[in-house]
Amino acid sequence: MNDILLTIFTPTYNRKKLLERTYNSLKNQTSFNFKWLIIDDGSTDDTESIVNQWIENEKRFLIKYIYKENGGLHTAYNKAIEDITTELCVCIDSDDYMPNNAVSLILDFWFKYGSNDYAGIIGLDYNTKDEVIGGLLPNVKFVYLMDLLLKYKKTGDSKVVYRSSLLKEVAPQPTFNCEKHFNPIYMMYQIDKKYPLLVLNENLCYVDYQSDGMASNIFKQYVMSPNSFAELRKLNMTMPRSTFLYKFKQCIHYVSSCLIAKRKNIIQDSPKRFLTLLCFPLGFIFSIYVKKKVE
Repeated sequence: MNDILLTIFTPTYNRKKLLERTYNSLKNQTSFNFKWLIIDDGSTDDTESIVNQWIENEKRFLIKYIYKENGGLHTAYNKAIEDITTELCVCIDSDDYMPNNAVSLILDFWFKYGSNDYAGIIGLDYNTKDEVIGGLLPNVKFVYLMDLLLKYKKTGDSKVVYRSSLLKEVAPQPTFNCEKHFNPIYMMYQIDKKYPLLVLNENLCYVDYQSDGMASNIFKQYVMSPNSFAELRKLNMTMPRSTFLYKFKQCIHYVSSCLIAKRKNIIQDSPKRFLTLLCFPLGFIFSIYVKKKVE
């Protein structure tokens, strides 16, 4: 198992039953040139016990298990990135699973087209009905995440495989006391400032959204993790290839998050001070709306 190229890392929290589906999908891969890194974010459902059984019995690929105190998805990313030693890495959530040829697709594509000019590969997510989420990727060789969002209007999630060294350059993602909803896209956008992703219009992951997942209850997250969202909005205001309208919306959200967090120096700390000043009344109104939504 030397010279492994890919790490598949899976943050998990009390998902023991769902995690077995992820494991079964990895057992069915047509290539085993990967290791599976499981980051347990403080589970209380005896996840460790079942994973230890897999580690003991699995002979085709390496499995590593790391337990940490519960801190949210971004802290699990931080722990994973700290441990990864392979050239490439991809996050497969504990409620998701890979089609049988996903690892082969990733490795073959990277061997053919990969280089230090690219951040990695972006492929497709499918739902459990075998339907592509948000439509196909644009028919181009490479794309920036910001262009994917604003130029090509791609909606829904996609699966991103990164060069591990680039994630290590931008990690760890900041943490704020008692805030657990800081989207790891914060690190991805930092990479997006410098490097595009190679486009692979193939299914790399089946996504099974859960009612307690990060994609749900967004207004509650705004209130529970306002400093985290404020930092994300600050980064979004500085993104190249973005539009004025996009930055305008980010300023409104930034003001709202700062007010919910009771931050001082809101204008002074913004990378777009004049625009933030203009957006302040709208941000104030939006902060009231957000708090009303979670009452």
